[in-house]
Amino acid sequence: MRQLFTPWRLPYIMSLKPDAECVFCAAQRADDDSGYILHRGRHNFVILNVYPYSNGHLMVAPFQHLASPGDSEPAQRAELVELAVQCQKALEQAYRPEGFNIGMNLGKCAGAGVLGHFHLHVVPRWSGDTNFMSVTGDTRVIPEDLETSYKKLKSYFKNYRGSAWTA
Repeated sequence: MRQLFTPWRLPYIMSLKPDAECVFCAAQRADDDSGYILHRGRHNFVILNVYPYSNGHLMVAPFQHLASPGDSEPAQRAELVELAVQCQKALEQAYRPEGFNIGMNLGKCAGAGVLGHFHLHVVPRWSGDTNFMSVTGDTRVIPEDLETSYKKLKSYFKNYRGSAWTA
């Protein structure tokens, strides 16, 4: 059996403790560049997933630590959906994907990696993007580093104001 070492994941794995601070609550206190925050809205923010399924994997999360969309106010949910639409538009321009996975995992049994702070994933997809590494090695190969993805997508969100893009 071959081994693939991923030492950059160890800090994340070690941080998965019951008393560990929520990654979304911690991330929103960071500066945008180091936290990979692409946009801060009134109720929600857009962040690059640091353990992506594919290049450009974005998440929209509320500023408030809420377990479910049902715990949020209508204005928070409306902005979350609008930001997901804007994420899709930005990803279409930046990466030209053939499709998208957009959704939430609520609760541990549903696959939620962060319990207690709901968030929406916007994942660009391409035909054939599941390669032998994922199938046989249970390993994802991401061809673009996070800093490049962040810089590529940040330019799209610089011109986004509320519910519209500006020149």
